[in-house]
Amino acid sequence: MNINTSETGRLGEELACRFLSEKGFRILERNFRFHKGEIDIIAKDEETLVFVEVKYRQNLEYGYPEEAITRNKILQIRRVANAYIFERKIENVTCRFDVIAILEVSRGRPIINHYLNAF
Repeated sequence: MNINTSETGRLGEELACRFLSEKGFRILERNFRFHKGEIDIIAKDEETLVFVEVKYRQNLEYGYPEEAITRNKILQIRRVANAYIFERKIENVTCRFDVIAILEVSRGRPIINHYLNAF
């Protein structure tokens, strides 16, 4: 089944939200945008504010999902996270950046790798 990029992104984010919720994370927000940047998922892991980048692939044609996170993407995510903290007037909270990489190469169960404190 071939689906477009925005549908693929939504599917990956749904899988990631379910995965995080099952691990006890509380999802605060999805698709937070600031200027040209976006953070896929913002969640709480106990008292830690977590900014999550989700990468989803249906095949390995372009490599593993986590390989798509470039230095520029990391800088963009950090800028957007700072904007979120500023806009919400958040103070004195521990933050981290996680990556959820999802590979679903067959109709079976997807392979989900969760990288805590990825960058």
